[in-house]
Amino acid sequence: MKTTNKFAGAGVLTAIAASLCCITPLLALVSGASGVASTFSWIEPFRPYLIGITVLVLVFAWYQKLKPRTADEIQCACEVDENPPFMQTKKFLGIVTMFAFLMMVFPYYSSVFYPDNQKELAGVDATKFITIDLKIEGMTCESCNLHVAHAAQEVDGVFGAEADFKTGNAKVKFDPSKTSEDKIVQSINATGYKVAGKVVK
Repeated sequence: MKTTNKFAGAGVLTAIAASLCCITPLLALVSGASGVASTFSWIEPFRPYLIGITVLVLVFAWYQKLKPRTADEIQCACEVDENPPFMQTKKFLGIVTMFAFLMMVFPYYSSVFYPDNQKELAGVDATKFITIDLKIEGMTCESCNLHVAHAAQEVDGVFGAEADFKTGNAKVKFDPSKTSEDKIVQSINATGYKVAGKVVK
């Protein structure tokens, strides 16, 4: 049964590793250390492999847990085995499996952790707004999109921002009388993602 625990532990570790690139932006937001948001973006290309390893490891752990015991194993079993420690139970393996699953799909529900910092447009002349398209380096998932957009919207005078990791672009709408393009760029750069320039259309 200790082997099963080792595989369960390995499954959790690989699931966390697979999601580090997506969890780090949220941790950076919560801790206030926004400059580390893109620290693990280099892991993204390996994410599918880490997820595959996680699934294989957990499948093997469940196989070890559920396979019928041989006659020799039954003979060797002592009374202590009737009440195994919690970490050797199916319930524990189920919890580990659920945690690993939640880690692997984190990018798809990470938006629930980001505050809505959209600003009210009441009393604002939206006709004076300027929209800039920026090229952003380092974004690898939905969590990165949210972090970049959040950083831009934190700037006073920005009334809308969205980012797309697939294209590597961000679109920011702002009032030039209240802020400047430079301030927006500085706010995004402070997250660890870098503005590489404007998108040429």
